[in-house]
Amino acid sequence: MSMNSQHHLDLMFSLIKPVVEASGHQLYDVQHNAGTLAVLVNGDEGIGVDQLAQLSRSVSKVLDEHDPIPGRYTLEVSTPGVERRLRSESHFSGAIGEIVNVRTTPEPDGRRRVVGTLVSVEGDTLTIDDANTGVTEVQLTQIEKARTVFEWGPAPKPGTSAGPNGLKHNHKGGSRK
Repeated sequence: MSMNSQHHLDLMFSLIKPVVEASGHQLYDVQHNAGTLAVLVNGDEGIGVDQLAQLSRSVSKVLDEHDPIPGRYTLEVSTPGVERRLRSESHFSGAIGEIVNVRTTPEPDGRRRVVGTLVSVEGDTLTIDDANTGVTEVQLTQIEKARTVFEWGPAPKPGTSAGPNGLKHNHKGGSRK
């Protein structure tokens, strides 16, 4: 990403973050690709469709007032989902204990993909426990692309209760209503 486009995203982040936080949610990420501005938000108790619609109207109003994007674009406000992209240290810190899929720059041994449980994030170093190769350390600067991995568990038997978070499957992120 060029320095100019990063500055552009930082500006949008600074405009949008107060609006999202005022609604009681957290701004996860802002992405601007091919005429679409994606605003990804999280909530401790999930985020419903009505809340997303209200946030979309509020964010749209702020963007219309400040007009930080030249030309036409489509605004999308959503949750990052269960398989969310990981781009910053805070994204990785929030995914500790989850399964991650990380693609790195080419290593001398040819290995480019690490899939396993994210154990820790210390500074710019991730520790990932890969079931096949054991514990691996990856530098944030080596990462080309990363995301969380959602694993479907067995469906509960009829008549049994849902998991501890009220859902049939245990995962973080995504919408609940």
